[in-house]
Amino acid sequence: MSKNNRKPIYLAALDIGSTKVVFSIAQAKSDGIEVIGVGVVPHLGVKQGAVVNIESTTEAIIKAKEEAELMAGTEVNEVYLGVGGTHMQSFQSTGMVAISGREVLENDIERVIEAAKAVAIPADRKVLHVIPNFYKVDEQDGISDPLGMSGVRLEASVHIVTASKSALQNSIKATEKAGLKVTDTVLQSLAASMAVLTEDERKMGVSLAIMGGGKCEIISYVAGSAVHTAVIPVGGSHFTSDVAMGLRTTQAHAEILKCKHAFAISQNIEGQQTIEVESVGGRPPRTIDKKTLCDIVEARTDETLKLISNELKKNNLMTNLGSGVVLTGGASQLKGLAQLGDFIFDIPVRLGTPLAVGGLTDVVRTPNFSTTVGLLLFGRKQIKQTIKDINDDGQELNDGESYSFDSIKDLSSKVKKYFDKLF
Repeated sequence: MSKNNRKPIYLAALDIGSTKVVFSIAQAKSDGIEVIGVGVVPHLGVKQGAVVNIESTTEAIIKAKEEAELMAGTEVNEVYLGVGGTHMQSFQSTGMVAISGREVLENDIERVIEAAKAVAIPADRKVLHVIPNFYKVDEQDGISDPLGMSGVRLEASVHIVTASKSALQNSIKATEKAGLKVTDTVLQSLAASMAVLTEDERKMGVSLAIMGGGKCEIISYVAGSAVHTAVIPVGGSHFTSDVAMGLRTTQAHAEILKCKHAFAISQNIEGQQTIEVESVGGRPPRTIDKKTLCDIVEARTDETLKLISNELKKNNLMTNLGSGVVLTGGASQLKGLAQLGDFIFDIPVRLGTPLAVGGLTDVVRTPNFSTTVGLLLFGRKQIKQTIKDINDDGQELNDGESYSFDSIKDLSSKVKKYFDKLF
């Protein structure tokens, strides 16, 4: 089959947030992904990561999907689904197997991971990810890849992420009602880390906080491995509610004021600046000091960042974060946030945006798209491993046969098996 006749491989990602649904479509390339369509639809069908209104969420997914497909000029029916929320739980586990003095084989690595996974979890929970941290061969520890090493026993330390079965199923159900098949479910913070963090940051130690509308998802890396995940039930909508209550205005206008005028450090407001605030109940608008708005926002920002800092301190991570803290997600775009973060965390803080992405870069290289871009990169990595090689048209090169995204759905078992080796 000629190069021009080969069908491109399309990937789709869905991020169901607390305030909006984000749908993205990309074409797989040999050097990454090219985002060709996005759809963003506001909705209120999710509370802190759990779907509370399936019909409303399904409608938002359908609209976001149609927007993305119209922009991309193609249709998709499978998607990588990002999941998260306060129902997520994680813990460390270890496993050990005998290797009887011979070299470690791939089968041994699979066996020791299975041994580490063999822990009792409640019947209402499902294991979402098992992320290897490091291996130990006899007395030698801190090994990232034990393949080919010789010893008597092999041990593995893993980070296990679990989700509520009901919450997970509701997210999948809303997605399937929108006419989509879920190829895989991925922790939102894990996906975002693939888009936002560099390899050097992971090796030096870094914590990523995805500040969404209703929650903050945290994932921490030490020596290149994810060792900690957590959720803080505070997000951008809480900032907006504080402004609405403090200034006695509507939620819609409070959101506008927060995005347009708020600054995380009120003392940095120079001079006597004023802003106009809409009143409720038909009353006339009022003019207030801009510093009043910033005082309200600073109080909530300070509290949120301290909650994140306390979570990291509780898990003894601060001294291991050589690269500091990275903030991303829609709520991270508050002006002055990173500056205040430097003061609260007392380690370097930066704003994170997707790094390795082509196509609609002006649109998706913002904190709002960190999770969906990460989901697309996750999907491409799975496909790249299965198909082995992709040329610039997104094609498999081994036998000249073309592939579309739909044509690889029978390879899901291989993809699942590969995931355990990704991290």
